[in-house]
Amino acid sequence: MGRHCDFDFDHLDLRRLRRRRGEKWRLFGEGPDAPLAAWVAEMDFPLAPPVRAVLERALELDDVGYPLPPARTGLPEATARRMAERFGWQIVPEQVEVITDVVQGLYVALETLSRPGEGAVVQTPIYPPFLAAVHDTGRRLDENPLVLGEGGYVPDIAGLRAVGGPDTRLLLLCHPHNPSGRVFRREELAAIAEVVLERDLVVVSDEIHADLVYPGHRHIPFATLSPEIAARTLTLTSATKAFNIPGLRCAVAIFGSEALRDRFLRVPRSLRGGLGLLGIEATLAAWSAGQPWLDAVLRYLDANRRHIAEFVAAEMPGVGYTPPEAAILAWLDFRRLDLRPTPRGFFLEQAGVALGEGLDFGEPGRGFARITFATSRAILDEILGRMARALRRRA
Repeated sequence: MGRHCDFDFDHLDLRRLRRRRGEKWRLFGEGPDAPLAAWVAEMDFPLAPPVRAVLERALELDDVGYPLPPARTGLPEATARRMAERFGWQIVPEQVEVITDVVQGLYVALETLSRPGEGAVVQTPIYPPFLAAVHDTGRRLDENPLVLGEGGYVPDIAGLRAVGGPDTRLLLLCHPHNPSGRVFRREELAAIAEVVLERDLVVVSDEIHADLVYPGHRHIPFATLSPEIAARTLTLTSATKAFNIPGLRCAVAIFGSEALRDRFLRVPRSLRGGLGLLGIEATLAAWSAGQPWLDAVLRYLDANRRHIAEFVAAEMPGVGYTPPEAAILAWLDFRRLDLRPTPRGFFLEQAGVALGEGLDFGEPGRGFARITFATSRAILDEILGRMARALRRRA
């Protein structure tokens, strides 16, 4: 099933994956008996050929020196083209600041757009660095949990209107949503925007999964809802998730107003950390020439997310699963099974599978675990099969 436009995603060598030096395949142990890694949002697939080509060219030339200043790399212009082509979002290069990664952008936004002790709204369950950033910067966590319904998570607009207080400054939005993969609809975003204007909030919108939306759904950048919303929105995004290059550390911040940009840039670039030449070059290659690879990846991922639904329904009674509308993550609900100490702990010990810990995403993640399914069907089936056998032994 894995050949799409000459890209083969089916034949991944598990022994070769285990030789990788990153945290996905080494954090929980090394060697053939280490747990299968399905816990972090990282793909197992080969790199997109244009990305591989620029990295190979750099090695050929021993070209790992200092990069040009970001404004001279062409990345702000490439960002503007990408946003227009993919999402119909018209921005200009002057709105773009190149940063190290999206998490860095969260921290800098909290430091520059609010004061210690002031509130930041976070809609849990949420990508764990959202929670860490609020805590680490000394801001108050104003938690506005999403509501889990038949079709997935939806915003609690009444709760958003009431949470926090007059010193609540920011809404940290994760859109598309991590961990569930929900793509918020225009009417949902419009309802959030109405409250944002009522409460005079600034929105920091993490849209890193925007390029990983499945058929039948469409990503709408939050800043495109209206000029008034754009003026109070900082958008953070990157090629690193869709093109699987997170270790190269390159992202962009897109400012809806000069006022936001000026405040953000109070933290100088040198204090934010330097940029790497390879991350910039890989991002340019991905956004300019990597779309055929990404289209093929999305077709493969689409089949995997549907396969998980069939497997869970047939082999994992009592487990809840709503197929994601975006991203590479399956958010599985084990609450009815009361797995101890947590679902992640249970499967790590009983199945030799490392999943994402649901509680890391906030209290609403209790009883859940997150699986990354950006791997071959054979490896995915081994992960799911181990989990199902562990559940049957428990029964």
